[in-house]
Formats: sequence, structure tokens, C-alpha cells
Amino acid sequence: MDKELTRYLEYIELELNASPLTVQGYRHDINQFLLVAGEGESPVEDADHHMLRSYLAWLNRNGYTRSSAARKLSAVRSFLSFLQREGVLEQGSWSSVSRPKQEKKLPHFFYHHEVLDLMAAPDCGTALGYRDRTIFELLYAGGLRVSELTGLEISSCNLEERLVKVNGKGNKERIVPIGRIAAGFLKEYLEQIRPQLLIAAGEGSKEREKVFLNYRGGPLTDRGVRYIFEKYIRRVSHKAGLSPHSLRHSFATHLLEGGADLRIVQELLGHASVSTTQVYTHVSKEHLREVYRRSHPRSEGE
Repeated sequence: MDKELTRYLEYIELELNASPLTVQGYRHDINQFLLVAGEGESPVEDADHHMLRSYLAWLNRNGYTRSSAARKLSAVRSFLSFLQREGVLEQGSWSSVSRPKQEKKLPHFFYHHEVLDLMAAPDCGTALGYRDRTIFELLYAGGLRVSELTGLEISSCNLEERLVKVNGKGNKERIVPIGRIAAGFLKEYLEQIRPQLLIAAGEGSKEREKVFLNYRGGPLTDRGVRYIFEKYIRRVSHKAGLSPHSLRHSFATHLLEGGADLRIVQELLGHASVSTTQVYTHVSKEHLREVYRRSHPRSEGE
């Protein structure tokens, strides 16, 4: 199956514009399925709904969450469907295997005062501190994913109109407005701070167009952004579950609380379906309950 898997991964990368991270995830999930299935009585070439259900049972026994199991099942079914189209497998019944019912989890987000605390944490008197503050401002002002932020190039930034062009999931481009404060930080960073960081890269750098650089002058990675975030969040908050993505959740939540239309928020986030965006309406309701609980004198009873 190694040859078929290679062909499938090339297919989703070239034809479906899957990101390198997606391709890597699919490779891992499908290889795991092939390994587990290979220990059974039937070969993978005879894959059917019984084999997939056995795989789901194996995932459950080994402590995988429902969301992880659903993701792995989706990858495996896509691979098996590809093999069927290519004539490697006969018609199978694996599509009848349902995804595990998902637990409803509300995304972690910051209250507005917590956002302000995080923004104030970096020392803007240093080059790296100013860069870090600019990163936080953009993640919150534009609702960017970390991968979208690290992929930003100078040519993608329109400071005059306060717009940035990002590459989202599936290599889909979208134009995102950013506020006056974030645009001001980005302008100062590009004109004054970034040139200081670029010196360390030397003239031979191949990433001279990337907006955000590390201390060596090379392109900042997703892992680098998460490291930066963790360094500051420990100073300002003890809440569990916060990550750079929480700023994106906060962006959507605060827009809806401010009266923004759900469809507009969907477009700003780059969600393919409005149902994905609707989770933030639940977050807003939770926020309302929390405000009521903290503010009303009789909210907890007499």
C-alpha cells in the first residue's frame, strides 16, 4: 500500500491544494490504520465497514478522543474512496460507518480586559518585544490563524487601506481588514523593527519577503509563535486551554457581542460553512450568563 498512499498524498496536495501540515496528518492517520488493519484477519484490500468499525474500537480502547477518531476516520475513508476510483479496491461499504458523535466544546477565548493585559505584556522598547506585540495585535485584529500570520509576506500588507491578504485553509486567499491600532504597530514594525531583525539573516536569505522574523532573521514558524505566546500568557493569566488560536476565537466572539452579522464574521474568519461560525453564538450566550452571574445581586439566590 506504500505506493498507493504516496499517490494519494500527491493527489490531495496537487489537486486539492492540501497544506503540508494536512498532508503530514493524513499520512500519519492512514499509516496508523494500515498498521492496525494489517494485524487483523482480512487484508486491507478487503476493507469494509467491519474493518473500519474495528479500527474505531481500537482507537477508543487506546484513549483517542472522539474528535481525533472522527478526523482519522475521515482521512481513511477519503483514502479508500481514492483507491476505489483508481480501481485498486472494489466497491466498499465503509461510507456507512458513522463518525463518532462529537462532544460540544466551547472554544477558549479572552475577555476584553484579558486581551489588553496580553497586549501590554511585551516590552516594546526592544525589537523582539515590539515584534511580539505586533503579532498579538494582528492575530486579534484580523482573527488570523497562526499559519496565516507566519505566511504573511510584505506584498500582502496594504497599510494605507489597513488590509492584509492571507492564505487560509485549502490555499484559499481572503482579504482581512485590520484596525487602526494593529495597522500602526505593523507599519512601525515593518519600517523600523524588521530591518533590525533582517540584519542577522545576511544577504543570502531566501525568506526576505516574510513579514515576521525570528531573532536570527529567518522566517518565524508556527511553533515559534506558540512559544512566544506561552512565554507571555504565563505572566498575565492562569486560565487553562489558552493558545494563540484563542485570539482568533476572541476576535469572533467580540465581533458578535458587538452586533456584527454572523455571515460577515464567517467571511472574515474564512469559514466555508456558517455552521462552523455558529459556535461563537454559544460563546456569546455563555458570556451573557457570566456577566449576569457576576453583576446581578440575586443571580445566585438569597
